[in-house]
Amino acid sequence: MALFKKIDKVLAAFGNIKAMERLHVDTVTEERIQNVSGDVIAESEEGIIYAGILELNGYYFLETVILSELNIKTFDGATLDFSGAQNFTLQSNTQEIESDYSNVSQQYMTEISFDITEEEIGYIRDKQYQQVVLTCKKKQLVLYISE
Repeated sequence: MALFKKIDKVLAAFGNIKAMERLHVDTVTEERIQNVSGDVIAESEEGIIYAGILELNGYYFLETVILSELNIKTFDGATLDFSGAQNFTLQSNTQEIESDYSNVSQQYMTEISFDITEEEIGYIRDKQYQQVVLTCKKKQLVLYISE
């Protein structure tokens, strides 16, 4: 491994962009990952989802942060499906979504805001669901309620 790092250092010195990216340590994204705000609402081996409620002028938003190995880049938005006693689907309120990668922890951090109603907030607070599925393009991330 040390040989490859030395080769990357030489290539980076000559201006090779890919070598520079491999050597770069992303401390900004890693710090954001370490200081995620919100409560864990679901997790699995593939990832974890943090969420918090934001209220602006009577409109409610579910602000989520997803930490996983799933790289999301889309202009079509995403959906968040809650399955359990009450099944409901939340639509993202922005269509453009892009993940930030941390090469320190080898995972992606994706921030998505979803439109939500007061009734759906109650279901989430009372944990009346067993499974959460994030769907974006043809990618799915299945997470389960955290105890």
